Amino acid sequence: MLSLLLLATVTQPAASARVAFDRRGEVSVQTTGLADIGAGRQVTADDPVRIASISKLVTAIGVMRLVEQHKLDLDADVSGLLGYTLRNPAFPHTPITLRLLLSHRSSLTDGIDYVLPLDADIRDALRNPKVWDSQHAPGSFFRYTNLNFPVIASVMERATGKRFDRLMHDLVLGPLKLDACYNFTTCSDAAVARIVVQYRKGQVTRDDNHGRRPACPVTPAGDGGCDLDAYKPGTNGAIFSPQGGLYISARDLAKVGRMLLNDGRVDGKRFLSSASIATMRTPLWVYDGGNGDTGEDPAGNHQAGYICSYCIATMLLATPARGCHDDPFGDGRRRFGHAGNAYGLRSGLWVDPKAGKGVAYFATDVSLEEMPQHSAYTRTEELLANPARQTLIVSGWISRARGAAGRRDKAGRAGFRCRSSAAGNSRPHSCAGSSRSGRAAPHRTDARA
Repeated sequence: MLSLLLLATVTQPAASARVAFDRRGEVSVQTTGLADIGAGRQVTADDPVRIASISKLVTAIGVMRLVEQHKLDLDADVSGLLGYTLRNPAFPHTPITLRLLLSHRSSLTDGIDYVLPLDADIRDALRNPKVWDSQHAPGSFFRYTNLNFPVIASVMERATGKRFDRLMHDLVLGPLKLDACYNFTTCSDAAVARIVVQYRKGQVTRDDNHGRRPACPVTPAGDGGCDLDAYKPGTNGAIFSPQGGLYISARDLAKVGRMLLNDGRVDGKRFLSSASIATMRTPLWVYDGGNGDTGEDPAGNHQAGYICSYCIATMLLATPARGCHDDPFGDGRRRFGHAGNAYGLRSGLWVDPKAGKGVAYFATDVSLEEMPQHSAYTRTEELLANPARQTLIVSGWISRARGAAGRRDKAGRAGFRCRSSAAGNSRPHSCAGSSRSGRAAPHRTDARA
């Protein structure tokens, strides 16, 4: 019933998966739609998807593991590990640290394409003046920048001598027993066969690989080559997309959330120290009206209040500040986690420590034409974040519509009825809609007692 009511207010995604959890385990699992429209394959909670910027949070977990191993220092100048001096040319005396990179306060920008080919050297990219903010010194301004994370990955590689994808498997994915990977390389064949295809407006945007691994999992070298064995760790942390290239299922993402919710423990085992979790959750930037860029809403409006508090690769929701609309749940609770947005996908991993609850979700082919109800997030994200609140909203719409209909009836006028959109006079918030034309949308729910 909930799905039918809410189809009235959102354009149905191609696929969505949602796993709610508490400190003990999964509470409920919901999936809707098709992981692969061409094959007619229904999505499940075990199907990996390119989860977009939640990858940053998982990369940061790897960083914190290396900090605990005394191989990295959040406050050391990264130049020492990189093997060359990393400085904003406009502020040559200000060192850049992992803490600044992880919190998007490094003064780097996405002024160039941060997707670099296999044979590129990130040092050359960092020499380009376009990647630097010449107006703000490192540490003084927040600007969400994907390029920060290829630099972080390069530092991780230099500190360990390992390739980023393998390093993340050894540090995080393997120990947590997640069938996940950065850019396909360490996922099992079974996981690769279940990869979710990405769409925008019904058209494939990526990962339509028919259940097979891509011929080259990274951006090929300039000559078209894809010899990963020839790659020298530390020269180009961009190739495995640390900023967005994690393939993970909603169920495995929920396990990451449970580890965060339990202060670094999962399934009875210590994975990260509680001090490391506290570090990840501590705000390093809070919007004060002029100290950062708060991002865009689905319509592309600038400074829309999408991000207003940021920690170590972790977003903090519901910032109580003017101009902030960073609460897709709509209840004012200060959850932490991260959102994702790429190739038509929207995703979220959010943890509420006080309530002892969390949720992991994704949806593909999310329309940017949706009007959010109460935040800078899409309507689909609001629904996946907090379906209970949306039920109340829709119930209110229906009650008001019925009340209006009753008053019209008493006055001798025609009662409320659902008008067709073809007539140009639809009532989208009160009439149940249907799935996108030509697209099956099965719905399954598995709730824990």
